[in-house]
Amino acid sequence: MTTLHRVVDNATDAIADIRPEADRSIGALLIDAGKLKAEDAERVLRLQREQNLRFGDAAKQLGLITDADIEQALLRQFDYPYLTAGQSTVHASVVAAYQPFSPQVEALRALRSQLMLRWFDTSAEQKTLAVTSPGRQEGRSWITANLGVVFSQLGERTLVIDADLRHPRQHLLFGVDNRAGLSAFLSGRGGPDIIQRVPALRDLSVLPAGTVPPNPQELLARPVFAQLLGQLANEFDVILIDTPAGSLFADGQTIAVRASGALVVAQRNASRLSLLRSYTDMLRQASATVVGVVMNER
Repeated sequence: MTTLHRVVDNATDAIADIRPEADRSIGALLIDAGKLKAEDAERVLRLQREQNLRFGDAAKQLGLITDADIEQALLRQFDYPYLTAGQSTVHASVVAAYQPFSPQVEALRALRSQLMLRWFDTSAEQKTLAVTSPGRQEGRSWITANLGVVFSQLGERTLVIDADLRHPRQHLLFGVDNRAGLSAFLSGRGGPDIIQRVPALRDLSVLPAGTVPPNPQELLARPVFAQLLGQLANEFDVILIDTPAGSLFADGQTIAVRASGALVVAQRNASRLSLLRSYTDMLRQASATVVGVVMNER
């Protein structure tokens, strides 16, 4: 079996065998989450029967749990996982994982809806999207990570690839191991463990950048990168690719062409309009499809 096929097989394993929770009780979910002790469940059940309360309301009346605990259990029961502070190695800046009802995340869900309408499709050719921008610190990595979370919350099998082989960030945002990653695979040294599922977030996996190589542009231009994307498109519904600054390096253009689509990110009150236009024109001239431009206010 080739390395490419072993990597794809590993991706399949990463998204398989996840136990559904929709048919589990609120009490069981609270106990599993460590919010309620098993010995306290009997007290809750007695009060529930005596006062004809819902389980969560009875547990809250006894002072055993909070509204936030009930909300989290309900979200898990309705297949909408999110995290609480200290629960995961996922960085707090990945707000979609921790604050699903904040205005920022509502905006991200609106962006998700537009991308579902404008780009993502069941065909393998429209499952990959490069997240690009002309300059540094315009929010590419933040947008990529948070979009990955909201797509996974929709039930889409989602993969975030860190193809910024110059200043990688996704391993820090998701708290995954970065010893092996995309750079190792493209140089022929990667094994099937380079794709890692984010345990606390169902349907979300990450392919980190790995060791920063001396020749990132040459690695990304190799045919094996396009082949990898094609193989992974058969296993995932949504593939989001983080990229380096487009005006500084040609990597972003190379990645956008391999992905066949690009979402351009601009930072409000920071990005230069002339540079944004010229970079977008350059992507189009390279035969990349520019799906849209998103204004980041973070």
